[in-house]
Amino acid sequence: MKKNTHYNAIAAAMLAQALCALSAEPTAGKLVVNINSATAQELMYLPGIGAAKADAIIKYRTSHPFKKVEDLTQVKGIGRKIFKKLEPHLTISGETTAKGRIVLAG
Repeated sequence: MKKNTHYNAIAAAMLAQALCALSAEPTAGKLVVNINSATAQELMYLPGIGAAKADAIIKYRTSHPFKKVEDLTQVKGIGRKIFKKLEPHLTISGETTAKGRIVLAG
């Protein structure tokens, strides 16, 4: 009888953990950076974007405002591979909602 109680407690804890992960998922989708208006610090919230790339983004958009998020690949140092990882977190309008480093799974 005690053994079943222990397993039930483990199962309940695992279920609670899974539910927390699921409830956090929609919030993760709202972490976005507006590449047309974000500060260098906000751009650096994106994984793989350091000070040099943030500066390059700002310099590029000064003369070429982004019309679509895919235009980010025109910035030196940002290729398709990096872009694909960042794409869900990019926008060209609205406000930057990321308040800390965005962590990408996988």
